Amino acid sequence: MQLIYYTMERTLNLIPFTFHFKRNIFFLIAIIFFLSSCGTRKYTVKSDTKASKAADAMANLQSKPLYRFITDWTGVRYRFGGLDKGGIDCSGFAFLLEKEIYGVTLPRISREQANVVKRKNVDNLKEGDLVFFSFGGNDVDHVGVYLNNGFFVHASTTRGVIVDDLTLPAYQRVLVKSGSVN
Repeated sequence: MQLIYYTMERTLNLIPFTFHFKRNIFFLIAIIFFLSSCGTRKYTVKSDTKASKAADAMANLQSKPLYRFITDWTGVRYRFGGLDKGGIDCSGFAFLLEKEIYGVTLPRISREQANVVKRKNVDNLKEGDLVFFSFGGNDVDHVGVYLNNGFFVHASTTRGVIVDDLTLPAYQRVLVKSGSVN
């Protein structure tokens, strides 16, 4: 009899404990959710990163065919003398872009392309104008196509076709000519 009484008493005593335990767990979980929601951090892309600025330059293009052309070629690897998606060089990229988007036939080599361009100050460049560089001396040996807001597209020897920042010191030091083919 003593055992039955002890078991009943223990069971009856657990009922309030179980009830309070469940209620306390509920409040504990509610507090954890509240505190964790207050502490969550929203990650956003900083608008001043190079990638976001390049994306803005693409988004601000006036010519949608130019936008499609660039996105279609972005990432194609560099290949000296290349003229297709298997690999392309800088002058080949400028040659194809100017022909397909603007109907202008340029010479095939960047040095010769620079000779047919009407010189223009970098501050006055418009979408589709050309920018020329000399990485290896005095002669033009690289070309890109200006987009807007200081960005241009070109076939980089290390990164393939890419939108890049013309204001970077590495490009400013070797920029030798810029201008329009019209």
